[in-house]
Amino acid sequence: MSTPRNARQAPWLLIALTTLVAFFMLAPIALSVMTGLVVNYSKGLASGLTTRWLAEVWQLYGGTVASSLWIALLCVVGNLLLGVPCAYALARSPSRAARWFEELLTLPVAVPGLASALALILAYGTLSGFRQSFAFILVGHMVFTLPFMVRTVGAAFRKGELRALEEAARSLGASFAQRFLGVLVPAVLPAIVAGSLMVFTLSVGEFNLTWMLHTPLTRTLPVGLADSYASMRIEIGSAYTLVFLIVILPVLWGLQAIGALIEKHHGT
Repeated sequence: MSTPRNARQAPWLLIALTTLVAFFMLAPIALSVMTGLVVNYSKGLASGLTTRWLAEVWQLYGGTVASSLWIALLCVVGNLLLGVPCAYALARSPSRAARWFEELLTLPVAVPGLASALALILAYGTLSGFRQSFAFILVGHMVFTLPFMVRTVGAAFRKGELRALEEAARSLGASFAQRFLGVLVPAVLPAIVAGSLMVFTLSVGEFNLTWMLHTPLTRTLPVGLADSYASMRIEIGSAYTLVFLIVILPVLWGLQAIGALIEKHHGT
């Protein structure tokens, strides 16, 4: 009896469909990258290649790159300090109020970012020093990304075997700090890394909320990107897209590699 080929290999139809979808998604990015490297978009590659637009983007918006990376990094740290304990508390609480709070926590994801930003401005906009600083944008990003961390890590905390592990540590006399930091956090580390990667990605690319919260002195990379699209020639806007990819892709690949390494050593 021959080995069923389809059991070990994906059907050709699915492979072809996946290839088609991948091409459909990558083609606009490739076209944008090419536009940022040609001398004249209307003449295409025949006009020649140049890095002039990249240099102009870096000169005009280089500061937004560091700002976005710092905000995303601080957003991850904030989510680790607030989101992980919150996820544990919600996972262990049997009350209905905890379930309601968890649903309430996801509201910033469902509500348009502009509405969330307006609410923050109404609540804290009068604090001029805070309003005009990057901390105001960071708070907005925290509000938007916290549900992703809480949901991701909370699902890991709810696993039955983890409850049994925690109970075993308690029966051996471990304090809460020892159980949480020494047993639970290492056990859910893959989920924490996955949540951190999600938070970092969302923070770096967040635009709607940031556009409302920023000032001329607190622009981030996506806000600068929109500004270049609106006020510069198309080659500069496309070069900004290329800068965005050059900055964000190595960071994401590095984080994914770290996540895969941790998952390999700690399991799922």
